[in-house]
Amino acid sequence: MMSNKFKSKNVTFIITILLLMSFISSIFALPNANAQTTTAVTFPFVDTVPHMAGVSQPVLINWGLINYLTDVKDGWNVTLQIFYPNGKPENHTGKTWSTGTVGRRLSFSEPGNYTLRCVFDGEFYGTGTSRKWYEPSISANLTLQIVEDYWKPDHPGHSLPTEYWTRPVDSQLREWYIMMGSWIIARDSRGAPLYAPYNYAPESAHILWSMPIGDNMGGLSGGDNGPIGYESGEAYDGKFANSLIISGVLYYNKYVSASPKQTVVAVDLHTGKTIWEKDFNFGSTAANRPSGGQILNFINENNRGSWSYLWFTSGTNMYAVNPATGDLMYNMTSVPSGTIYFGINGEMLKYRMVNYGTNANPNWYLQRWNSTHVVNNGTRVSTADAWGTNTRGTTYNADRLGWDLNVSVSSLTFVPGQANVTAAAATGSLSGASQQAAPLTVKPDVRAIFGNISANGVTLTGISFDQENSVYVMYNRRDWTAPKEWADLQSFGWAAHSHEDAVSIIWTKDNTKNYAFSLETGKFLWETDSQYPTDAWASRTGCIAYGKFYTSSSSGILYCYDIQTGNELWTYVARDKYTESYHGENWWLILQFISDGKVYVGHEVHSPQVPISRGAPYFALDAETGDIVWEIFGAFRQNHWGGRSIIGDSIIATMDVYDQQVYAVGKGPSEMTLTSSNAVTNTGAAILVSGTVMDISPGTQQDNLKFRFSNGVPAVSDESQSDWMLYVYKGFDEPMNVKGIEITVYAYDGTDKIDIGKTTSDARGRFSIVWTPEKEGKYDIWAYFEGTKSYFGSDTKTEVAVLAAPAPVEQEPDPPYGLYIALAAVAIIVVMILCTIVVLRKK
Repeated sequence: MMSNKFKSKNVTFIITILLLMSFISSIFALPNANAQTTTAVTFPFVDTVPHMAGVSQPVLINWGLINYLTDVKDGWNVTLQIFYPNGKPENHTGKTWSTGTVGRRLSFSEPGNYTLRCVFDGEFYGTGTSRKWYEPSISANLTLQIVEDYWKPDHPGHSLPTEYWTRPVDSQLREWYIMMGSWIIARDSRGAPLYAPYNYAPESAHILWSMPIGDNMGGLSGGDNGPIGYESGEAYDGKFANSLIISGVLYYNKYVSASPKQTVVAVDLHTGKTIWEKDFNFGSTAANRPSGGQILNFINENNRGSWSYLWFTSGTNMYAVNPATGDLMYNMTSVPSGTIYFGINGEMLKYRMVNYGTNANPNWYLQRWNSTHVVNNGTRVSTADAWGTNTRGTTYNADRLGWDLNVSVSSLTFVPGQANVTAAAATGSLSGASQQAAPLTVKPDVRAIFGNISANGVTLTGISFDQENSVYVMYNRRDWTAPKEWADLQSFGWAAHSHEDAVSIIWTKDNTKNYAFSLETGKFLWETDSQYPTDAWASRTGCIAYGKFYTSSSSGILYCYDIQTGNELWTYVARDKYTESYHGENWWLILQFISDGKVYVGHEVHSPQVPISRGAPYFALDAETGDIVWEIFGAFRQNHWGGRSIIGDSIIATMDVYDQQVYAVGKGPSEMTLTSSNAVTNTGAAILVSGTVMDISPGTQQDNLKFRFSNGVPAVSDESQSDWMLYVYKGFDEPMNVKGIEITVYAYDGTDKIDIGKTTSDARGRFSIVWTPEKEGKYDIWAYFEGTKSYFGSDTKTEVAVLAAPAPVEQEPDPPYGLYIALAAVAIIVVMILCTIVVLRKK
């Protein structure tokens, strides 16, 4: 049995140990103990926008600490506590920005009062002597009211323009973005995407302006040269190549592709005015032409907005030029090879598969290069989050800084036929690699497809991304065997890709067929019947949009197929009714682009004859039915070796081979005048109301048009537009059957609107209508043109004072002069008779 003395010593020892442990723990628990750690009071808060909202209406909740942090990458860990009307708690944790604030949009399905507060558990922050313990705290409660049958008014927004518009567009007019697309991938690249969303694409051939492309004279040379025109850049000397549209500005090269002098011209698409012209010296001839454009949305804690660039490429160097001024902003060296894809924020991305193993024991990695990461990853200053600060005169090593994804694809044992890179030759980021492979097509953050075509068949490998940027192999197919006839084919290639429809198309030139493969499974889907044999004379263009595959070539036939079944839905044949073309009875067709439910198509040839064939078509078809929307013959002839027509801000920009002019095609402004035959009139008295409706597009102010149309260029109907444009801008014969614009005329006396009627302008833009006012007063006489597919509407007015008609004046009856004359005559006769009697009596 243990003695009391021993028990006492044990108890004393245990108490001592407990006290010691308590003391030690207090050292770590109390930040202001002898370690000389200072404390700081924290100031938590919570706020909502709005304070009262409707059921399921989004509410912005901001919470955090008023205490800010010193580094942009730092933040507090704070908790938002929400107590529902029934008392149920709900916690939302978050890390604040360096400002001390974090925000989220939440909505609530139950009406009632919600109690919100911010809870901070305390944290150490700082280094060295500035390190402090920021004390735990809880904010004051905030009440959020959620009310049934209530909705905090949203901003009403703004309507789309009903008048001619120009850039810049106020950023508050958010709804307008849907018609403000850009064209940032060089159009003459055969693989460039041809689907162009975010446009209200032109529905007539109305021309806004024209200007000489600038490198030489255009059109008919004249005189002893007979009917031969100036050289057009065909063949091999392409013009208008690499043309781009960025935010309403057209960028094109003045000179042919091989010219030692290269001048980039920036033209406002809406006004036709040249913003700047500049020669660049980034290396070779090709390097001094834009290789592409970019509009980057850069969004982080302190710097948010869009940045745009013209990119020039010289070898592995890329130069970013300010589109507004033509000034160099920054550049990248050692840019890896590969096709550029654009991420969700406009960042330029390149993908590749790299094998760090051997053929026998492969070790494949999927890698992604990101142009934005080049700048952010290479910045080590306090302004790391400010894009503009880090892209002013800076040079970045793109290969060293740009790779932001490097994920093992361990299950992959085979990548279809791509070029190999030996380990001995590999440098930079490829150091240690035995092979690399470029993708066939990529949809960033969704999938990358690697593929190869041979006479034996098609191989496809699909790699899928998930939200955490890990990847897995969707399929690795080598089981589709090509038809026997492929062994004798001379040419085949990929014609189009669509990640939205998950289909890629192969075109085989010799047998003029299309073959479709699924991007989701890699399996063969369908093949078409052979198209017209002359399609084998040239490569073809194709585009997938609206669940359909559109394709055309030298046969002069545009085909439309169902993308899932391959069924032919419709065709359009472009007949050459005068057989000017030497390729056959049809015009060689080249698909230009697809936008706003319309397919735009033009004509080109490899090497035009002289004299050049007349009346080449340019037209728009309904993408669903293949019906003509509009067409023009003899304008906008395309350039096979240079650039073709492109679209941005709902305006088509194109070069015309016939006259070496650049044209802008789109809906233009109109202007009206109005007069009356009498400024003051009376009730019941007819007056003539007359005026004009004119086209005031920028091109109508060009000298050549002002000389011919001294009173202005009349606006005409949509159905007359094509022939009218040929007359106005190209000097064709004036059409004799021109139909004008319908005008509505009405009077307004301040209270009542009186319809006067409708009338139609003539080929000189004049219109008139007769009005007989019935009531006195001062009237505004309005003429209104509601607009057409070719013009935005306009209106104007004049004033007329209508007075009461004067009352009729009562006149006294005229004296009976006839009676007086008759009586006088009778009197004279009587006197004569009496005189005669007197004379006879004297005898």
